[in-house]
Order: sequence, then structure tokens, then C-alpha cells
Amino acid sequence: MPLDVWLLIGAAIVIAAIASVRVAHRSGLPSLLLFLGFGLVLGEAGVGIPFDNPDLAKQIGMTALAVILAEGGLTTTWSHVRRAVPLALILATVGVAVSIVVLALAVHLLLGFEPITALILGAVLAPTDAAAVFSVLRRLPLPPRLAGVLEAESGFNDAPTVIAVVLLSATAHTQPSIGTFFLQTGIELVIGAAVGLAVGPAGAYALRRVALPASGLYPIAVLALTFVSYGGAVLLHGSGFLAIYLTALILGNSRLPHRAATRGFAEGAAWLAQIGLFVMLGLLASPSEMPSSIVPGLIAGTALVLLARPASVLVSSALARLVRVAKVSLREQAFLSWAGLRGAIPIVLATIPWAEGVYGSKDIFNEVFIIVIVFTLVGGPTLPFVARKLGVSAPGEAHDLEVESAPLEELQADLLQVRIPSGSGLHGVEVFELRLPAGAQVTLVVRDGKSFVPSDTTRVRTDDQLLVVTTAACRDQVERRLRAVSRRGKLAGWYGERGLE
Repeated sequence: MPLDVWLLIGAAIVIAAIASVRVAHRSGLPSLLLFLGFGLVLGEAGVGIPFDNPDLAKQIGMTALAVILAEGGLTTTWSHVRRAVPLALILATVGVAVSIVVLALAVHLLLGFEPITALILGAVLAPTDAAAVFSVLRRLPLPPRLAGVLEAESGFNDAPTVIAVVLLSATAHTQPSIGTFFLQTGIELVIGAAVGLAVGPAGAYALRRVALPASGLYPIAVLALTFVSYGGAVLLHGSGFLAIYLTALILGNSRLPHRAATRGFAEGAAWLAQIGLFVMLGLLASPSEMPSSIVPGLIAGTALVLLARPASVLVSSALARLVRVAKVSLREQAFLSWAGLRGAIPIVLATIPWAEGVYGSKDIFNEVFIIVIVFTLVGGPTLPFVARKLGVSAPGEAHDLEVESAPLEELQADLLQVRIPSGSGLHGVEVFELRLPAGAQVTLVVRDGKSFVPSDTTRVRTDDQLLVVTTAACRDQVERRLRAVSRRGKLAGWYGERGLE
């Protein structure tokens, strides 16, 4: 099929997926289900596009997850999650281990799975999914600490679970000791954390001091730095996911140029990665093979929701109380247990043993696919109801204040940056003498690296930078007036200068 046809199909899928987000938002369902549906429709049971390459799916999936994690770090406000980090770290480590063991034991006893297969399934289903969790939680008012725990946990628990799935998949062919398993996991996490904590501050320092010629380069540079962290950690045999999340978290909370544009760029990249990832996973699935996996999948999913997740929350909460880093009430523990939604990450992780040729891995993929769909349908829409019944919702809690930089389309306004060049007629002109139209105002002057709010009698000087807020309707008039004064001074109009091109 020609490339232009593939581009047309790809663009149509993206547009349809974007439109479906509105449907998902109104229904309270995570949008991932609709994206997976697109993939199933395009796959062998629908249009018939063939795709049966788990190794390629694994590589694409890992890259897409890295983009999603980078966006998660860049858009996470540290002040909101700081108090929740200790408990989130315990949930992402000890809680993950408890969840793996409990679920593996349950499916071994209930379904007769081999121990290694049961452990792989437990590891694949251990991580909560940020995209699935926050597509629901962003509309659900929760106390900051509780929301912070879920947010931070979904960012931190990807790294240990990826390591666990990779090592367990390799264990299916070899038999390393438990001590070696935990030692290797610890080493990879330490290396990943070290790389992330090194690249993040270094990247923030560099971006604050390097004046790039175009504002659009800053978002690209920030995202590239997160992948430098990811690739560097992987080359050092560390956790790339932990490295990229920590780097993004540091960069996202640093005072960098064009922060709002960077966050917007990262959100757009993450949405594109999610759409591509879920559609690809839908293509990879074989509906004709799913019926035999429905019963095992429902049993494993029920064990996950009613046994493994509550056990991990219970043990983690007890440990957090023991070491005096957090106190979690029984109602909060119950909500944390129910709110551990699964999404694309378990499905992507299920491609790892499949690509490694582990016995029974295709069945694991099918079961995980069913679990994600069914239990997301059950868990996602019921979260608001469960939060109200448990008394953990906070209807009076203020939502995050959204701050957007120019252009301000929704306000029908623009923010202009004006630099006074050498020899400009603007030098020495007082602000009121600019005679800007009624819909415009000089709101800030940056002089010698220091900024201040000007008065009407403030004189602008060469090398000053002015920030001018103007309505969209009079922007052209403002630009013409500034050009005119720059050319002929404050009496430009008297000289007949109108600032026209």
C-alpha cells in the first residue's frame, strides 16, 4: 500500500480518536477503551489489517510508554504530590511485590497456572496506569494527598514492574536465585534514579542559560533531555522508565523558559503516543482467540481487584504507618484499592514474555487484554460513586488553577514581547506617550535582568523588553503604533508616520 494511503489512514484514525475523547469524557470512561476499539475494528476481525509481531509491538509500546511517562513528570506539580511521595514509593515497591505474590498464588491455586507463568501474570498486572487513572480522577474532586498518592504511584510503579517482567521472562529459560533477582532489580532502580537525578538538574541549568533562537525549540529540547536520560540509563543497565520520569519531574518543576508551551507540547505528544499505542494493541489482539481466555481472565481480574490490590494497599499502609511517613484511614485504603485502574501498561508488558517466546505467553496477553477492558469498564465509571460512599471525595476542593501563556485565544487577547533596539525612537519615551489604543496596556518591563510593573511616566530605554497585553481586535493597531514610534519617536503621527509596512 502506498505511503500516502497509510498517511491518510493514520490521519483519519487520529482525528476519529480525538473526536472520541469527547464521548469518553461525557461517559466517564477512560478513552483507552475507545482507542483499543479502533484497533480491533481495523484488525483481523474488522478491516483486516494484519499485525502479529509481538517484538515490534514491545519496542513501539516501550517508546510510547516513555513519552507518556515524560508527559506525566512534566505536568506533575511537585508541591501537590510531595507529601504523598513516601506512601507512593512504598506502594510502587513493596506494594508491587505484594500484588505480584498474592495474584500469582491466587491464579496458581484457582487456575492451576505454573509458578513462573503465575508470577509473570502477577507482574504484568501489578502496575496502575496513569492514563487510565487520570482520565477519570481529573473529573473527581479528591483531597490533595489522596490524589497525589494515586498520581505519584502511577508514575513510580512502572519501573519496578518492567524490570520484574523482563527478569521473570528470562527466568522462564534460566533459573537464577531469588537473591540475584532482587539484587538486579535494586541495582537497575538505583542506576535509573541516579541518571534521572543527574540529567534533570543539569538540563534545567543548561536551558536557563542557553538562549535558543526560537521559542519552539524549548519544548523539543526538554523532551529530548528526558530521552537522553532514558537512553543513558538503559545503556548503563538501569531503569530507563524511572530515569525519564524523574528527569521530567525535575524539568517540569524548574523555572524554565516557555514552561506552558513545553507542557502543552508534552501533552500533545503523550496523546499521540496513547492513540498510537492503544490502536496498535487493538490490532495485535486476535478476537477469535479471546473466548477461551474469558473465564481465566475474569477469575484473575477478580483476584486482582478483590485480593492482590487490597493486600498491596493494606501492607503498604501498615508499613507507612510503622515508619511514620503516612497514616491512611481504612476508608482511604478502600478507595486506593478500588482506584488502582489498569490500562495500556499491563497490555504492553504482556508483549514482553510473548516476544521472548515464553510458554503460554499468548494466553497471558489475551487474558490481560480482557482484564483491562472488563475491569476498566467496571472500575472507571464507579469511582465517583465509591468515593462518595466512602466519604473521601472533596466536593469543595478547588481544582488546579490553569495558567496559559500567549496567545490567549479563549480570552481573545494576545501577549506581545517588544525589545527596544539600539537607535530606536522608543528610547526615552514615557509609557503614556506611546498612546496605545484602549484595548492595550504595557504590563511589564524587563531591564538589566530585573522586571517591574511600569507606571504611565516610566521611560523605556534601549535594550528594555516590554510585555504588552492587547485584545485581538486591536493587535494590528498596537503593532503599527509601536513601529511608528520606533521610527520617528513620540511625534510619529504628527510627522505622518503610521507604522505601515
